[in-house]
Amino acid sequence: MAPRAPRADFPHPKLRVCPCTESASVPPTLVAAAAPSEVPVVEPFFEIVAEDPASWARAGILHTAHGDVPTPVYMPVGTQATVKTVTPDELREAGARLILGNTYHLYLRPGPEVIAALGGLHRFMGWDGPILTDSGGYQVFSLAGHRTVSEEGVMFRSHIDGSQHLFTPELVVAVQEQLGSDIAMPLDECTPYPCSWAYAREALERTHRWAERSLHAHRLKDQALFGILQGSTYPDLRAESARVLAQMDFPGYAIGGLSVGEPKEAMYAMLEVCLPLLPRDRPRHLLGVGSPEDIIEGIARGIDLFDCVLATRVARHGTLLVRSGRLNIRNAHFERDPRPIEEGCGCYTCRRFSRAYLRHLFQSGELLGLRLATLHNLFFLLDLTRRARESILAGRFQAFRQEFLATFQPVPEEVRQAEAARRRAGRGNRNPDAP
Repeated sequence: MAPRAPRADFPHPKLRVCPCTESASVPPTLVAAAAPSEVPVVEPFFEIVAEDPASWARAGILHTAHGDVPTPVYMPVGTQATVKTVTPDELREAGARLILGNTYHLYLRPGPEVIAALGGLHRFMGWDGPILTDSGGYQVFSLAGHRTVSEEGVMFRSHIDGSQHLFTPELVVAVQEQLGSDIAMPLDECTPYPCSWAYAREALERTHRWAERSLHAHRLKDQALFGILQGSTYPDLRAESARVLAQMDFPGYAIGGLSVGEPKEAMYAMLEVCLPLLPRDRPRHLLGVGSPEDIIEGIARGIDLFDCVLATRVARHGTLLVRSGRLNIRNAHFERDPRPIEEGCGCYTCRRFSRAYLRHLFQSGELLGLRLATLHNLFFLLDLTRRARESILAGRFQAFRQEFLATFQPVPEEVRQAEAARRRAGRGNRNPDAP
C-alpha cells in the first residue's frame, strides 16, 4: 500500500444541523420526543492530531457532548443497552470510552418511548460516556425470509413475537434521536456475500436515497449522523458510494457491508478503494469489525472506529485473546496453571486470577467465569487500540504493526469461514444477533 499523500482541502467540520421535514412514516410519539437536547453542541466534532507518513493511519479526537474519545478506538457492543456480563464501571476500568447500542433491539424491547421517559439511553443504562447507535439495518437484513424491501423502507417480523414492523429512514432516525445517542447511523441496505453486481448496485442506490432522506429527517443538534458506504466487494461501486456520500457532507462515515463472509484481503482492498475518496477530516467507522488483526490493518488504512461482538461472544465460550492469538481456557493442560491469562496484561482478571481458577469456573458452569473472560477480552482490544494510537503519536506505528502481526496468529481463513457459516445457519428465524 502506497503512503497516503496529505490533503489540506477539507477544513475541520462543524457538527452539521440537518434540515427538518415532517414525515408520515414517523409515528407522532417519536416526532414529539425528538426535541433538541439540553446538552450543548460541541465543535469541532473530530480533529486529527497525528498521522503516520508510511500509511493512512491517524490519531484523532472525537468531541461529543458526553466527552472526548481518543481515536483509533474499539467500542464494546452493548446491543440491548448492556455489554454482556459487565457493568458500566467495569467498562470504564477496562478503558472503554465509547460504546455501541442497537436500534433494532431497543426499538423492539423495551421501546424508545420507555427509554426516553427514563431519561434517555445514557441514564437508562447507567453509562455517562458517548454512545453510538447503529441503525439496526444489519439485523433486519439478517432476517432472511421475514423482511421485504421497498423504496419506503424494510418491512420485517420481530424475532421476539412475530409482530410486523416497517423501518423507514425517517423512523430509524427518530428512534435514535429519542434514544439520545451521540452518534447515529441511517438505515442502509446491507448486501450478503457473495451477491451479484446488479443487486449490489440496486442496494447501493437505494442506500444513497435513504441516506438523503435520513439527512432531511435528522434534527438533533448534539447528535452526529454518519453516512454508510455500501457496494459489496465491487471496487467501482465502493468508489461511487464514497463519492456520493462525501458530497452529502456527513460529519462522519461508516463502512458497511464488509466482514460478512468475504476473504480478508477483499475487505482490505475495498478499504483502500473508498477511504482515500472520503473527506480526510471526518471520522471513519468500520462496522462490525473487531478481530485484532483486522483492527491493526484497518488502522493502517485510515479507520478510526471499530465495533464487534467478537470479544464478548468468544469469551462466553472460554476463548481468550492473547498476543499470540487465541487461548481456549477449557483445555485440560490449564488445570494446574498458576499463571495469569497473559503475563504483563493489566486487566482485572489477569491481575487477580490464574488460568487454573478461570478454567475451574468454566468447568463448573460458574457465571463469574464468563465475566472474567469478557473483561479480559474487552481490555485486550481496548488496550490494542490505545497502544496503536500511542505508536502513531510517537511516529512508530509501522514498527508496532509489524511486531504485533509477527506474533499474533489469526484464526485460519477456512475455520473463520466455517464459524461464520454456522452462525448464519444458527440464526435462522431467531435473534439476528444470536451467537
